[in-house]
Amino acid sequence: MPFETMLAMIWRNLCRSKTAVFGFIIVTAIVFVALTADIIAPYSYENPAGGSLLPPSLKFPFGTDPLGRDILTRVIYGTRVALYVGLGSITLAVLLGIPLGVCSGYYGGWVDLVVMRVMDLILAFPIFLLAIVIMIILGPSTANVVLALAIVRIPIFARVIRGSVLTVKELDFVSGARSVSATDFRLLFLHILPNCLAPIIVTATVSTAFAILVEANLSFLGLGTQPPTPSWGFDLKQNMTSLSERPFIVIAPGLAIMFTVLGFNLFGDGLRDALDPRTRS
Repeated sequence: MPFETMLAMIWRNLCRSKTAVFGFIIVTAIVFVALTADIIAPYSYENPAGGSLLPPSLKFPFGTDPLGRDILTRVIYGTRVALYVGLGSITLAVLLGIPLGVCSGYYGGWVDLVVMRVMDLILAFPIFLLAIVIMIILGPSTANVVLALAIVRIPIFARVIRGSVLTVKELDFVSGARSVSATDFRLLFLHILPNCLAPIIVTATVSTAFAILVEANLSFLGLGTQPPTPSWGFDLKQNMTSLSERPFIVIAPGLAIMFTVLGFNLFGDGLRDALDPRTRS
């Protein structure tokens, strides 16, 4: 099937799913906010814009935090951190996980045994606990969160691509290419890998939501993004001290986390159905 025809088919399948369209709209909105934060944010995220713990008003739609900073502004700039961590960590995990999974599935034998045992060892630990341990070792920073989340997600992508390679390498068109003495490089990158990308794309989309959620949790614990850089998780932690008297101060960052994670999950589900229509109910 021509590449353009395949893209058109995937797009049509996506548009038929209301949940996928809704997720795509949310993700697009989040990306737009992150790219235009300097333009649409009404105040500085670092400096006080008014009095401490001011209630919601036309001037401050979500009020101000204990330091007098506009909560809406910090939520807007927080989208940059969320996308940086989410997309950065998953991109790194994909770049490291795919070669491991491809080699494991294609060559088998001791290569498969060694790679998969290392991946199983990483997966033996609870993901969030392992991320905490890595952050304690590396120290709190946004860049270290990206590295920690990439490490804990590498086994997921390695196992997904390995399973796909094990299936695709036995198909007739691969056997035909092998029969005409195609090199391993040609087999892997021209015949096998392009036919294994669909599950990777879906897993990457859903994993982005996971990474954003874990970053918020790590920042809430003080192990992630450090002030004054805006982070939804850290803002929740900071605002919790005044929750009893000013409950409105946790609404905006909480909603930002919820809708961002929801958007990526819905879009990921839609991509799964579009790339593999057999999964539809």
